[in-house]
Amino acid sequence: MSDFIEPKILKGFRDFLPAAEIARQNLVEKIENCFRSYGFLPIDTPALEYAEILLGKGGGETEKQIYRFTDNGERDVALRFDLTVPLARFLAAHRAELNFPFKRYHIAKVWRGENTQRGRYREFTQCDFDILGSTSAASDFEILHIMYNTLRAAAGGEVKIHINHRGLFNRFLGRLELLDKSVAILRTVDKLAKIGGEETLQQLTEIIGEEKAVKVLEFIGLSGGFEKTLAAMTAAAGPGPESEHLALIYRYMLDSGIAGSIVLDPSITRGLDYYTGIVFESFLAELPEIGSICSGGRYDNLVGLYSKESIPGVGTSIGLDRLLAALESLGRLQPRQSYALTAIACLAEKHGGAYQALAERLRKEGIACEVFLEEEKLVKQFQAAEKKGIRWLLIPDAEKPLDGPITLRDISKRENREGLTIEELVGILTTPPSPA
Repeated sequence: MSDFIEPKILKGFRDFLPAAEIARQNLVEKIENCFRSYGFLPIDTPALEYAEILLGKGGGETEKQIYRFTDNGERDVALRFDLTVPLARFLAAHRAELNFPFKRYHIAKVWRGENTQRGRYREFTQCDFDILGSTSAASDFEILHIMYNTLRAAAGGEVKIHINHRGLFNRFLGRLELLDKSVAILRTVDKLAKIGGEETLQQLTEIIGEEKAVKVLEFIGLSGGFEKTLAAMTAAAGPGPESEHLALIYRYMLDSGIAGSIVLDPSITRGLDYYTGIVFESFLAELPEIGSICSGGRYDNLVGLYSKESIPGVGTSIGLDRLLAALESLGRLQPRQSYALTAIACLAEKHGGAYQALAERLRKEGIACEVFLEEEKLVKQFQAAEKKGIRWLLIPDAEKPLDGPITLRDISKRENREGLTIEELVGILTTPPSPA
């Protein structure tokens, strides 16, 4: 029998080597900077919650996918499956400590026991941002605006954001006398992109009959530009505040210059029960087949599950792992083995303290600097630096590493600059590269 435990990992879970994790963290930094630029504030919540908290409004598919167990204290607990339900519990618990409208962001891992596929795992990271305490069209639009700017900053290229309004869709269902079946219809329509029109029609027919199923498919297939689509949807559902709400948001889009990236799409419904108003899904124009990388909507009743007073909210979530998969497919990831672009060669291990002191001088100037720890031939240290993606290798004086002349090796060009002082080094390393 073997004496060691096999180092295996659960399906749908992953380890991240440095190059992949650096790419992830760099992407998170871009996303977080965008959130902060709008004045959004960070929060955090536990990964583990009481199951009744998470399942309060999840229902159906959510209950099947949740990681749920009884802990050592005989409590019924579960891992969070998204960051929105814990947010509702957080707001109910801390309402008196917050200023409203409250703009928050939360970047953290969540867990769902679903089928794995490209860009979709059982443990994954969501980047959520929400506005709580406002029902205005301006709050809905600000979420759209952040989606647009964040995805462009993080992914580059063109972004398409598809939106709809749950209230308008429900008004249409009311005309067909189908409101009592709205949850099942919404969940079925939400799978349209995955299962196709024919299968969607068949499943809808089983729920509401063929005649009404055809009418639902006709409604969600309306298209032709934002204004034309809104007019057709309103004609089918009847006039109401939801149509006026969408028309105002469209005016905001035109005024801000992002209307060309927003699509009014009646097929966007979102499968979760807690959405009550506008809903969003976004796609990279160059890679639509990977699916939505940022989705969400308005949920005005969710906090009411945990408090006598409800708090309206609107928000969305970027699927970090799906976005990373998309960027990798588009060749836009630049994996690196090190955060530092500068390193100090080790000529003699006895000078290890001096090398760290030299590196610290650079760090105080804002230059990330790694110190090579073991004495090896310089050619091997050149190779190590190149493998890590390090641009500059400093070769100190063999006898006076702190005070002697320094050679600067440009690893990418395989060129040396000799006899430099520390001040000259700082000047070179902090000078922005010339434009190509």
